[in-house]
Amino acid sequence: MTQQELWNKKFSRDDYFYGTNVNEFLKSCEHLFSNSKSILCLGEGEGRNAIYFAEKGFNIEAIDASNIGLEKLRKNALSKNLEIDILCMDLQDWAPLKKHDVVIASYLHVYENQRDKLFDKIELSLEKNAYFVGEFFSKNQINYSSGGPKDLELLYDKSDFENRFKACKKIKVEEEIVHLNEGSGHQGEASVIRVVLQKQ
Repeated sequence: MTQQELWNKKFSRDDYFYGTNVNEFLKSCEHLFSNSKSILCLGEGEGRNAIYFAEKGFNIEAIDASNIGLEKLRKNALSKNLEIDILCMDLQDWAPLKKHDVVIASYLHVYENQRDKLFDKIELSLEKNAYFVGEFFSKNQINYSSGGPKDLELLYDKSDFENRFKACKKIKVEEEIVHLNEGSGHQGEASVIRVVLQKQ
């Protein structure tokens, strides 16, 4: 099953699988973006983070493999008179053509053997002093039933971030237990890794 097929299956529903509220950790980092203009949202799905930051006045570009998820994002943006650049593609095929002030992601499902390539591209897409902020399921999430993949190859370790992003200052790379309330897809106690990096 391709990434598109997998996510289209999840997003083929009337409601929003992960709700419509921005990810709480991304929201809590908003103060870091006070001088920023452009935000790139990776693996943005149905658009909850993109919509939130577009409403705050940022220029938003959103990438996801699911055309169904992005169509929901497009319709929601249209109803709110928001302009969001949408790109439907697998992140493995993404080539960063411009730099951004901020790159965000909540729960990117990327296999371990694909992370070097993708994380290099993320670092490349950051302006000097730009931030990469994300929340990811840790390998310990395998013990929780609040959502996320049941494949360890798709779960993360702190070292995934500490040993990569050589051109970035590691402001935060922490594993934490949090309570998720994000649609029907993420509900309950979860083990996550919260990441804030800044390009030097």
